[in-house]
Amino acid sequence: MAMDMSTLEARYLDSCRRRETQPNSSVLSWFSEAKIQNPNNEKCSILVYLDQLKNADIYPLIDVFTEMDSFDIEAVDILSKRPCFLKEEYIMSLMHAIDQKLRVVDLSNITLRNDILLDLCQVGSSCHVLILRATNIRKLNMFGRFMHLNTLSLDFCSSLASLHEDCFSCMPYLMCLSMCETRIVNLWTTTAAISKLPYLMELRFQMCLCCKDTGPCRASLDDRVKDNEDQIVCKKFRDADEVELPKYLRKMNLMELSSCLSPNLNGHAEMLDEVNDSNEFPGGAHKQDLMDANVKLKKYISHHPSPICFEKHYREYMIASLPQLEVLDNLPIGRLDREIAKSVFARYFEHLPYKRKHKESVVSLLQKREMGTSGNYQNSSKPKQPNIHRTQHFFSRSLSAAKLGSSAWPLLHPVSSFSHIYKEGNQRARPRQFEYNPSNPSLMAFGTLDGEVIVINHENGNVACYIPSIGGTNSVLGLCWLKKYPSKLVAGSDSGCVRLFDLNHIPPKVADACGNSSAATYYNFEQLTSVHVNSTDDQFLASGYSKNVALYDINTEKPLQLFTDMHREPINVAKFSHHSPFMFATSSFDHDVKMWDLRQKPVQPCYTASSSRGNVMVCFSPDDLYLLVSAVDNEVKQLLAVDGRLHMEFDITSTGSAYNYTRSYYMNGRDYIISGSCDEHVVRICCAQTGRRLRDVYVEDSDSGKSMFVQSLRGDPFRDFHMSVLAVSLRPSSKWEIIKVNLLSSSPRAEKYSYGQPICSSHSLGG
Repeated sequence: MAMDMSTLEARYLDSCRRRETQPNSSVLSWFSEAKIQNPNNEKCSILVYLDQLKNADIYPLIDVFTEMDSFDIEAVDILSKRPCFLKEEYIMSLMHAIDQKLRVVDLSNITLRNDILLDLCQVGSSCHVLILRATNIRKLNMFGRFMHLNTLSLDFCSSLASLHEDCFSCMPYLMCLSMCETRIVNLWTTTAAISKLPYLMELRFQMCLCCKDTGPCRASLDDRVKDNEDQIVCKKFRDADEVELPKYLRKMNLMELSSCLSPNLNGHAEMLDEVNDSNEFPGGAHKQDLMDANVKLKKYISHHPSPICFEKHYREYMIASLPQLEVLDNLPIGRLDREIAKSVFARYFEHLPYKRKHKESVVSLLQKREMGTSGNYQNSSKPKQPNIHRTQHFFSRSLSAAKLGSSAWPLLHPVSSFSHIYKEGNQRARPRQFEYNPSNPSLMAFGTLDGEVIVINHENGNVACYIPSIGGTNSVLGLCWLKKYPSKLVAGSDSGCVRLFDLNHIPPKVADACGNSSAATYYNFEQLTSVHVNSTDDQFLASGYSKNVALYDINTEKPLQLFTDMHREPINVAKFSHHSPFMFATSSFDHDVKMWDLRQKPVQPCYTASSSRGNVMVCFSPDDLYLLVSAVDNEVKQLLAVDGRLHMEFDITSTGSAYNYTRSYYMNGRDYIISGSCDEHVVRICCAQTGRRLRDVYVEDSDSGKSMFVQSLRGDPFRDFHMSVLAVSLRPSSKWEIIKVNLLSSSPRAEKYSYGQPICSSHSLGG
């Protein structure tokens, strides 16, 4: 027979006597309140307030709670209303003693040490509700057993920037998840992690200002369209509030596990306006339904949003990617929301590359290839003639789609960290520009901030050659390999020094290279930012922080011509086309991109195309069909190279910074574009033909795990969905790194739990 609360109180007093500890009056009041809850000796719950305890109180409580199965106690909640100064080890011991009867754990006012957080996350807990507000978690990696957990709050964990791939695998019954005012930003990895929660009904990355309870915002319930589906959702959450959650949670603002729409309201509201204007109503919806939904969205006020909420079409992406969700950010998800989300996702995002609709396993695709089937099953009475070339191309793309679809966390690997052994004082080389070799898939050249040029085998880290400073201690901003003679490399520094090196005559060691003088030297081009060789390897262009462009003869080492005043502002980049030795394009901070033809003695451009901001970068597609233009602060567009007409404008959010210098290049031939900016930590990958976003890749330092700013980037010309990124971190000290990104391979599983100034104007220079 179960013992009553009076016996529990007596045992507590006895334990205090045995341990020579003064009984805590607050503890006695908890027991008294539990008695009042259930006068008929039914099961009751105990609320333990950590801020009312001292370290000496813990062991008597542990003695009592280890025998709790003998008492009429249904559940114990561990709460903290004010800052608590208990030893963290004692809190964990108390939680373990309560064990299966633990219901709510609120550690929001407690600063937990990293080792305590590690223990909690790796061991787990039997609680039903866990509140870890404002804790120092950098990457969520909870591998312990949380088999009873249905509610998790990580609000105000301002260091939390990413989710581990399997961070929710040990909490299979989680229903409510809140991560307001964190640093979570990546739509792709976030939804990939959350999609492994089969019972998740409610998700929050921001708070609705008007809400004082869990579940859908009550204001939205009053105004919503009264279809059957919505009524079922609302009833389900009202029932869940009454059955699953204690009164404590219903009184707390801390556990309002919902929020409203994205702060800039650029998702549903704008989409509804657009659909309303076009009189195209998804899913059989009526115009009044859309008007009501639009008004409801615009009424909402966001509170404490995480950065992910500012991503364009955040709400639609979440709804489309997490079909089991029923409430997102306080807003109930109805049939109309799902229809709109599906439409927006199809318009702005690419689920898999090359328009693949469904994920396939690599093994399945290889089996189909061996059997001679394409996997593209269509009802047709006419047998189709096999096209071997098309079939091979089809399978290659399908394999890429299958691998990328199973790799939400791409593999990032630094390639320049080895070079510290070549610097005096064990210093690390600081890359400032880099280029893949056009014929050897293993070679890459990079120039440094100290004027060195280093050619490495980026697959094994070996140095092919080392060239000491080519222009004093000035930065190497211009690099270009010759195409017909891929052992030769043109390098230019911002001091104006321009030289041609032949790798066949340069040793790999520093000591040997210092006395080498086999390089060809050209007339200086002051304030140089870019060099580029034409398709026949007989001429190259030099441009810089001026309005002029110089044309050099590679063989005679002499300048052929100086084209003056080609733009009204400095010309950051001049690029030859890939196939014509005469055509080249220039991009300038005067907002213009111009096409030139050397056969016409460039006085007037073939055409001029303008951007709304200063242009940082221009490059030709590999087949010279398009120009890819990048202007300040994520203004990226693709032009027809023949006449400069706009072909595609990429929908990338601006930051509002006039110093957010953006660079974009092609990847996979001209199938995709990659774009990054110097004030941001992300590389965006978009389809070059549709503009749809395929993936965002966030760049981190492999040593510290901290985010790095994107300075430049290149698609790997030999490997699909591979690229390299030049990135820099500024704190605690400046670090420059070239990072290889493999989108077809997942990053290795983390072995341990991770806890954890403006860019200078020179970052606008060069490609």
